[in-house]
Amino acid sequence: MKRYGMIGVNGKKIPINAMIRNVFWNKWKRGFKVNYGEIKKCDIANGEGVRVALFVSGCRHHCKGCFNSMTWDFNYGNEFTENEINRVIKELDHSYVSGLSVLGGEPLEHVNQQGLLPLLKRVKEKFPDKNIWCYSGYTFETDIMGKMYNNWKETPEILSYIDVLVDGKFEEDKKDIKLRFRGSSNQRIIDVKKSLKENKAVLFEF
Repeated sequence: MKRYGMIGVNGKKIPINAMIRNVFWNKWKRGFKVNYGEIKKCDIANGEGVRVALFVSGCRHHCKGCFNSMTWDFNYGNEFTENEINRVIKELDHSYVSGLSVLGGEPLEHVNQQGLLPLLKRVKEKFPDKNIWCYSGYTFETDIMGKMYNNWKETPEILSYIDVLVDGKFEEDKKDIKLRFRGSSNQRIIDVKKSLKENKAVLFEF
């Protein structure tokens, strides 16, 4: 095994190979740790078909009546690591699974975008015919395209992997249990690929 220097762990110097070095380096360089609350391997509520659903931790919206308020805390749950990425990939590897849904929490918080990129990239590489849905309290035009897209390098790439975006905060006074795949009437189900092409929000057609 070729070694690439030493790294300090618990006060001791240990040799590291290239792969381990890159893991430590990338985490140090990015300065983030992403947590998740739950991984559901058979979800039918958050997108079309049977889906794998990942609930990330961390959200600044704090919507009144939120069904998952425990995930507001960025430290809630467990750290999302390579093991969890492999677990999601394994659960997606069934013909009856339509795709991955990412919600939370807020997947498009900057630190969560950084943490989700390796997962979404692997999903699209391994399962190009499965779709990715993302639930965000941020709005497509104002927040995502108007602010994030040109200021955070991760946003254009993460949008390239997302097929459907459910945008907008949950508004309790607009709650409607008859709505498909969203909680309140202000939220929209957006076709991301068409929206990027036409430079405007295009609603997803079922």
